[in-house]
Amino acid sequence: MIDDEAVDALGEEILDWRFKSVPASAHGSTVREHARARRPLDEYGTPLMTLDAGALEHNLRVMAGWTEAAGVRLAPHGKTTMAPQLWRRQLEAGCWAITLANLPQLRVARAFGVRRVLLANALLDPAGLAWLSTELEEHPEFEFISWVDSVRSAELMDEALRAARAQRQVDVCVELGGPHGRTGARDKSEAVAVAEAVRKAPTLRLVGSGGYEGALAHDSSKEGLAAVDTYLRRLADLHGRLPYETDEPIVTAGGSAFFDQVVEILGDFGGQVVLRSGAYIAHDDGFYRQISPFVRGAAPSGDDDARLRSAMHGWARVVSRPEPKLALLDAGKRDLPFDEGMPEPQLVRGAGPSPVASARVTALNDQHAFLRDADVEVGDIVRLGLSHPCTAFDKWTLIPVVDDADAECPVVVDLIRTWF
Repeated sequence: MIDDEAVDALGEEILDWRFKSVPASAHGSTVREHARARRPLDEYGTPLMTLDAGALEHNLRVMAGWTEAAGVRLAPHGKTTMAPQLWRRQLEAGCWAITLANLPQLRVARAFGVRRVLLANALLDPAGLAWLSTELEEHPEFEFISWVDSVRSAELMDEALRAARAQRQVDVCVELGGPHGRTGARDKSEAVAVAEAVRKAPTLRLVGSGGYEGALAHDSSKEGLAAVDTYLRRLADLHGRLPYETDEPIVTAGGSAFFDQVVEILGDFGGQVVLRSGAYIAHDDGFYRQISPFVRGAAPSGDDDARLRSAMHGWARVVSRPEPKLALLDAGKRDLPFDEGMPEPQLVRGAGPSPVASARVTALNDQHAFLRDADVEVGDIVRLGLSHPCTAFDKWTLIPVVDDADAECPVVVDLIRTWF
């Protein structure tokens, strides 16, 4: 499902100034050599983001077990991490495919030999479609599924693929959207017309339907969950009406917030359900911690081992105490996610959680965080819980993996390369 040699070759990359997470003492070593040395995190500077090895493994196991028990496939959204090393672990854990969002991400996946890709978007770029047609022709094992949400998009794809003299049909799903959502046909009649346009296009093949429920709700309120249910029932109804050109059509939905509802509603209809949850591998200490289905009842009651764990943490140093209740940390918007909530102070390295028990980050500048009500001194290093992995990984080209982020002195056991 992925080119092991290409992924393994990442271990031979030379560490140097290109990677802001790497200490100068490691420059000249390979990634593999440095990981094997198991250096203490104390040797790394700040700002820093790390992943927790135990939490990553736990989350992979939990999600694989849950999807298997639910009888659905998982094609995790690779845009969350853009890390082929993590994609490989997800595929090895049983994932059916990797989902991506645009052409540059697709090219990364193909550079690492990902064999089955679901593009949760429309691909209309003529140059990109010409490249795709060549890729499909030269690699018969490569399986690709894209989305269309209008008659015009189907026509444009067909025109570009004809111009490229495409030899293989491109598999597509009709995308259904919702009111005030993102892309997707807004009603059933429009979606059926899109399906008919696909069937008329000799370069395209209709293999499923899909959409994204997460754009229609941003919390687990009664109203939010009801909006998701309503949309999913519309998708289920559409899925049962389209004239597919395969014996095993798929219906795909499911981000990382409402995948339990996707299984409950779509699982009762014909076709293979494909979830696209991507944030689960890292989880977080913010948005997904609050809204995850495993918090809302999808996990067995009281079984903490069946819940996801946050695998990502920020580390920042106190560089100023200009006021009695204000400290400035050396990590900001360029280092940490902030679009779904501010970083959460968790502990001071070597001192435990008490110094920041009532502290909060109130603002981020480009390179600074405003930490208030913390009992810290200049030079202290604060561990931060982070929210929203989709805007965390893109800030780091190389991310250290520690053995245990809760340890008094974590040890670096791996390094994860990202490609954004």
